[in-house]
Amino acid sequence: MTEAGTPTSRLPSGMRDTVRSVRFRTTAVATVAVLAVLVLAGVWLVGLQRWTLVENLDEALRTHLTDVTALAATGALQPELSVAGDDISVRVTDSDGAVLAATPDLEPSDRGDPLRVISDSVPTRNGTVLVTVTGDLGDVEESASALRRALAVTIPLLAAVLAALVWRLVGRTLRPVEQIRKEVEEIGGTHLDRRVPEPVTADEVGRLARTMNQMLERIEAATEQQRRFVADAAHELRSPLARLRSSLEVDIAHPGTADAGRTLESLHEEVVGLQRLVEDLLLLARSDAGADGPAATWEAVDLDDMVMEEATRMRSAGVTVDTSGVSAAQVRGDGLQLARAVRNLAENAARHAGNRVTFELGEFDGHAVLAVSDDGAGIPEEMRDAVFGRFTRLDEARSSDSGGVGLGLAITREIVRNHGGDVAVDPESEVGARFILRIPAFS
Repeated sequence: MTEAGTPTSRLPSGMRDTVRSVRFRTTAVATVAVLAVLVLAGVWLVGLQRWTLVENLDEALRTHLTDVTALAATGALQPELSVAGDDISVRVTDSDGAVLAATPDLEPSDRGDPLRVISDSVPTRNGTVLVTVTGDLGDVEESASALRRALAVTIPLLAAVLAALVWRLVGRTLRPVEQIRKEVEEIGGTHLDRRVPEPVTADEVGRLARTMNQMLERIEAATEQQRRFVADAAHELRSPLARLRSSLEVDIAHPGTADAGRTLESLHEEVVGLQRLVEDLLLLARSDAGADGPAATWEAVDLDDMVMEEATRMRSAGVTVDTSGVSAAQVRGDGLQLARAVRNLAENAARHAGNRVTFELGEFDGHAVLAVSDDGAGIPEEMRDAVFGRFTRLDEARSSDSGGVGLGLAITREIVRNHGGDVAVDPESEVGARFILRIPAFS
């Protein structure tokens, strides 16, 4: 059924919102449920009262029947019998139906109330007589009717009182939720520093408010990180693009003195740098979006082979490399990403080394542990965690020509953490910088 065809669509807007609210539905369900229970209890109570009164009347009838039967058997019957109460009558007749004895008021009342009748045959000296005891159910029906009328008033009244209490309690419970909703509705992209009010209670609403504020904090931090990332990326892209434009404008302005070969060589270097920067940015963007690939596609990777290949490449570039501490270590992961992480650590060490870069690798406590050391100036204590930030460079490596763009270590940490490990600066390194990478070993 479409929205226009629903029963509530014909109600005014405010009333329609009320009917659809959790407060109204909770109150309605609770009221209907309690009303149904009260009605069933009332029906049972009326039935129980009537059954009890009928049982009492039957007991009285049996008592009178026993007494009159005893009188008839001993021949002590009087023509007029007397009984306690005006709702019981007794009749004694012979085999021909003639009345031998009876109470004064034998006939039923004019109201036409139902009767309870019990009888018994009694042998006497003059023959068998029939003793009949009759009880009028008028008082029973009147009592049951009075109880029904009382319940007909009491049950709706109790349901109404309960509905009012539930409406008030649910409204008080949901009031903080409505405040949270209004606050969240007003929070926009430029007001991420705002927080929802937190109730002092430790119930579900309080936990919801605290969880909402924690989520807002994460959103604010992620948004701020994204803004810094975009700003830093734009800044890093602007510098090489400006150099490219400057080189081309100089050659265009002075074609006679332009050195085409040198210009092309310079442009090639800038384009290679730009390509690498863009690849780094794309890798970080995929990592932020959680698109690094499912772990189900990972394979066993020999880290020692990657380290030795990187050491060979560095030696061919004139870097002194020590691999005497490298032993076999195998992990499960993405080979291309892990190779990128190892290369980033190696290039960072080569960039800041004085004379030597040292690789150490082995398996310890269920982890593959790779240490990459250099004998350079080292990293100040206050920068040991900051170096893994995006676009972070130390003072001696601020230029992109010598220090890169500051994404290598950030990418390395992202890759390693995606593989269940971590990378950090060794605080106990006395000479240069020592980076320790730990990834769960493949078993």
